[in-house]
Amino acid sequence: MSRDIDSIGWQADSSAGAIAAGGAGAVDAGMQILEAGGNAADAATATIFALQVTDHILCCIGGEVPLLIFDAGKKHVKSLSGMGRAPLAPKAIDWYMANGIPGPGDMKMAPVPSVVDLCITTMQRYGTLSLEQIVAPTLAILDAGTREWEPKLARTLRRMVEEEVRTDGSREEKLQAACDRFYGRNTRCSDIAEELEAEFIRHGSFLRMADLQAHRTRIEEPATVEYRGYTVCKCDTWTQGPALLQALRLVEGFDVKSLGHLSADYVHLTVEALKLAFADRDTWYGDPEFVEVPLDKLLSDDYTKLRRPLIDMAVASPEARPGDPYSMQAVKADGVFRPGGPGTTTCVVADRWGNVVAATPSANVDKTRMDGGDAGVTYGNRLRSLNTTPGHPNCIEAGKRPRITLTPTLVLRDNKPAFAISVAGGDRQDQTSLHMLLGTIDYGLSPVEAVRVPRFSSFHHQNSFDPSPQRDTTFHEAGALEINDTVPESVRDELERRGHPLQVKDRPISNPVMLRIADDSIQAAGDPAAGRHAAGL
Repeated sequence: MSRDIDSIGWQADSSAGAIAAGGAGAVDAGMQILEAGGNAADAATATIFALQVTDHILCCIGGEVPLLIFDAGKKHVKSLSGMGRAPLAPKAIDWYMANGIPGPGDMKMAPVPSVVDLCITTMQRYGTLSLEQIVAPTLAILDAGTREWEPKLARTLRRMVEEEVRTDGSREEKLQAACDRFYGRNTRCSDIAEELEAEFIRHGSFLRMADLQAHRTRIEEPATVEYRGYTVCKCDTWTQGPALLQALRLVEGFDVKSLGHLSADYVHLTVEALKLAFADRDTWYGDPEFVEVPLDKLLSDDYTKLRRPLIDMAVASPEARPGDPYSMQAVKADGVFRPGGPGTTTCVVADRWGNVVAATPSANVDKTRMDGGDAGVTYGNRLRSLNTTPGHPNCIEAGKRPRITLTPTLVLRDNKPAFAISVAGGDRQDQTSLHMLLGTIDYGLSPVEAVRVPRFSSFHHQNSFDPSPQRDTTFHEAGALEINDTVPESVRDELERRGHPLQVKDRPISNPVMLRIADDSIQAAGDPAAGRHAAGL
């Protein structure tokens, strides 16, 4: 039963299930499902559907949601690729390569909508409830809304539920029928997909019915590393997630605890490790379905040992220094240069049975296309996370996934969930996740503490939303380090002495939520200053 939304706070403790996410209404939607006996997958998909409304602009139904899930029954983690792809038509790719990937106001920057298929796939493989049950809280929010697209999206969801109800067969078959109506794969009725295609054509997008019909959510193995007795799980290199794993491998060679939390040494070490990890991200990462990414080598002991001495604890590096994992060289021969000078939300869920989900919904909704068309579906810009550099692993190709910043985190200990993290903030996401992991693992912070401590983030990397073919021109600002003003002035002075140009901020740097699962206890927290919420049974 829906609770008073105003009563939902930013932290919760429970032994039976908890959620931390963005808008309070979305947390309430997920809590209704947990209270009705749904598991973490059910509650997560209910939360994700609701986030498309409560956190609209930060995400939308036409956007994307990478998701990690721990299945308590099978005792393993899987990654679900809730990321839409570039158009399949060769003429579309030719156009992008000739003209570039456009920005706001042009629907050519939008990939295939992926949220619906991600949610349905999660429900089929890991959930227990019907679509009708899952979207009921979202429909209640939509029915009370006043934005132009809200009644149209409500009609779309109700048509999907209608298809589920009238389809014979198993729960999974009913869910598939509802999904197929959205994506035009349902031979009985493809009205929603026809409306989506009409919207594509109306606004000059290259996407067509064939792109919708071809879309599927891949279920993949996560990328993992061990860190001080914990197994840290990320999505593969169609996200920036493995950069966090590379940074963890670099810092594990230092006595982090002895440095002191938020000391100048601590901040300097993490930033310099991130610089190296992000240089490799920008050089080597792309959709592994299309390009060979040497991830095993990038995460290997030998490569890490070569790269770790590049961290000078006395001086900040002004260079971008990717390594060469193929020839096992600490620095790529032609890769070093001195560079010259968005929207997402969050969702983590745990249930009483030990299932855990971490997801990062997003879209960067194009504010010039806010009516949603006949289907009430608004769109984002994630094709701008590809580029048009021939030969680059993240160069646009037909049906290719962009290498996105969205990057949920699941952490295991002894093959049981220990932490789940989701962060909004573009290129800052894994930087904040690293800070939170070090805070909890090396310094023993609770989620309540970890989501509220002062944060910092480097701009010493390429802008993941700049598709320019000249990749060295896409650097945000060489060496620049934003840092909260609540970090002691003495620490900030020392960081500047070591060569970090500081940008001091009096507002949240990124927007984190976190769960900690220990024995029969679940702690959930989201930074209240960043508009995050949490609740528990």
